Amino acid sequence: MADTGHSPQSTGHPTPFRDIARSEWADLAPSTPQPLSETEIVQLRGLGEPLDMTEVAEVYLPLSRLLNLYAAGAKRLHASTSDYLGERQTATPFVIGVAGSVAVGKSTIARLLRELLARWSDTPRVELVATDGFLYPNAELNRRGIMHRKGFPESYDRRALLRFISAVKSGVPEVRAPFYSHLAYDIVPEAQIVVRQPDILIVEGLNVLQPPQPGQGLAVSDLFDFSIYVDARTSDIAAWYVDRFLALKRGAFANPNSFFHRYAELSDDDARATAAEIWRSINEPNLVENIQPTKSRATLVLRKSSTHAVDRVLLRKI
Repeated sequence: MADTGHSPQSTGHPTPFRDIARSEWADLAPSTPQPLSETEIVQLRGLGEPLDMTEVAEVYLPLSRLLNLYAAGAKRLHASTSDYLGERQTATPFVIGVAGSVAVGKSTIARLLRELLARWSDTPRVELVATDGFLYPNAELNRRGIMHRKGFPESYDRRALLRFISAVKSGVPEVRAPFYSHLAYDIVPEAQIVVRQPDILIVEGLNVLQPPQPGQGLAVSDLFDFSIYVDARTSDIAAWYVDRFLALKRGAFANPNSFFHRYAELSDDDARATAAEIWRSINEPNLVENIQPTKSRATLVLRKSSTHAVDRVLLRKI
């Protein structure tokens, strides 16, 4: 089915989401101070993403405040519930999921939210984990014959990811996740990311909003306290993917240690054609078949225009 770009509200049918225009959402910004410098914002943005002070102030500062309110509310609920049950247990981390296509900008948004949320006094400890670390190693993907489907749900060790989030959400003092190298395009043996009881854990990945697998009663998304889906027209994401591929060809791919070093010597025209084919054969099918169908499971949808700027926010009604 083609992505028309229409929001759920635009159909005129009842919807569980409130559709908020950029201008209305931006009106929330003046009440929230800007904690990041322009240099910090430049360091956070990804390739080809024109993230600037205005976008941060009008979109992501209000979002960070909203998330802060949800996290604080969860702590109060925990305290009230503990009192009611006569227990004295420490509140567990507030877990936020960030989902969306390759090249849509979800990694930049996750990094930005980590920095913004850590500036709020009641959530100073914020950790970020990408689900790339839970991809099967390339050797295992090749053994299973699914290397060409890297990024599809079956390419992840979903049980290990579920165990990891469950442990964090259960309040385990120290939880470890595998480390993924984008340069090597593979899991790095013996390297790990350590999460130590943060106030907030952000989990970013393509398929984090997937429902439970057949025969399983629990999905990773069931453990999220709040979830964000980063949305855009499929044609726009395809263009961003090609642009990013060209930028990587001139940058990271030039490193002899890069898994994609073979693309560094392509002409720009050949690189565009290669990127378009990778998008058509791998990333677009994954988006249409697996990622887009999870959008309605999100608590909040950030809808981007062709310029990468957010033009609408869909917030699930309470």
